Amino acid sequence: MAGYLFLAIVVLATAAYFVGTMSGRRLVPAGGEKVHSLPGYHGLLGAFAVFIPAAIVLLLWLAFQSRIVDIFLVNSLPSTLIEGRGTGQMSLLLSEIRNVAAGVVFSEPVPDVVAAAERLKSFREVSEWIIAALVAVLMLGGFLWVRSQIAVRFRARNAVERVLSGVMVACAGLAILITLAIFFSLLYEAIRFFSVVPPLEFFFGLRWEPQIAIRADQVAGAGAFGAIPVFVGTFLVAAVAMAVATPIGLFTAIYLVEYSSDRFRSIIKPTLEILAGVPTVVYGFFAVLTVAPAIREAGGLIGIVMSPNSALAAGLVMGIMLIPIIASLSDDALRAVPRTMRDGSLAMGATPGETVMKVLVPAAIPGIMGGVLLATSIAIGETMIVAMAAGLIASLTINPLDSVTTVTVQIITLLTGDTEFDSPKTLAAFGLGLVLFLMTLILNVIALTIVKRFREQYD
Repeated sequence: MAGYLFLAIVVLATAAYFVGTMSGRRLVPAGGEKVHSLPGYHGLLGAFAVFIPAAIVLLLWLAFQSRIVDIFLVNSLPSTLIEGRGTGQMSLLLSEIRNVAAGVVFSEPVPDVVAAAERLKSFREVSEWIIAALVAVLMLGGFLWVRSQIAVRFRARNAVERVLSGVMVACAGLAILITLAIFFSLLYEAIRFFSVVPPLEFFFGLRWEPQIAIRADQVAGAGAFGAIPVFVGTFLVAAVAMAVATPIGLFTAIYLVEYSSDRFRSIIKPTLEILAGVPTVVYGFFAVLTVAPAIREAGGLIGIVMSPNSALAAGLVMGIMLIPIIASLSDDALRAVPRTMRDGSLAMGATPGETVMKVLVPAAIPGIMGGVLLATSIAIGETMIVAMAAGLIASLTINPLDSVTTVTVQIITLLTGDTEFDSPKTLAAFGLGLVLFLMTLILNVIALTIVKRFREQYD
């Protein structure tokens, strides 16, 4: 139903655009007055009046329809069916009713559940008809209102501009609200985790073994939540990746801007863009099947014993993945430097190399540092390559030849399985997620500070 309603909204909004445009074209100046707005603005206002209210109501219905129907369903259940049930048992009961309503039956349900499933179907049908009627009324009302307002001096352009401004403000506000929602959801669950595990143990502990005891006599299953090994592994892999990506990406950008021919640049630039679009799982396969065995064999030739998975293998492949990001952003920053600065340096007798290192790179440092810090954030948050090439065991080491794990890999590991959601093992993922969120936030703040400082110096 929702798909058909959205399609109807799009079709009628398109029709309202064409009707409004044609009506605007038929306007004849009266009494020497000029038409205030072009016909296209009348059409856009008609499309907005049809689309925006109906789409908002449809989205709200999609967001809250299930909860509202569940409230009516729970209130209609007989007391004999819900008496003595806790929150978890009520959730299971509602799931069983939904399955029966959908025709997914694993065992013979009780008559009360069958009757509740029929009521659920009727509630859903009624809600769908109500939203369809409401959407239709909103679309028709918006179209008729705009149609009645079309006149020679009707300020359709001003109305369209106000609508577009409101949409842009709403989009910006939505982005902020989503960020705040992510932060507070992580913070809420992290507070629950730190109420069970002391923060000092989490931030300064040296052993990460997030097991939980299944029986009271399982002393070894008590768990250890010291996250230092996880943080060290994250920074180790990111450091290897940035040690590979930063110089190669920067020198690639310098060569493309200052030394390469236009023909060579036209070949290399698209190649880098293609490299940036390769899925990370492909890089993970490359790390596991090619890079890790090659590093292990090279270490064996010189007598170094290495683990099958290593931070070096994951970091090398991740660095290859990050080269296009640094190269592209650095290329844009270097090309944005005014030509007069290049010419002035060369006119003073500086060599091309001296011009690059003493004029172009300092002037382009905001864009270059922005690209480097963006790549660092991606390296810290990368999951697939690390999970496939670096390992899953949290070991406290700074040796890139050893197996390590990262924050994102541990989050996936902790949230995979059938562990209770309120157990310390599962809640630990939110503690790690909050730290990862704050780490990337700090990197973004540093990037903005660097850009602001150096941009004021070279503008």
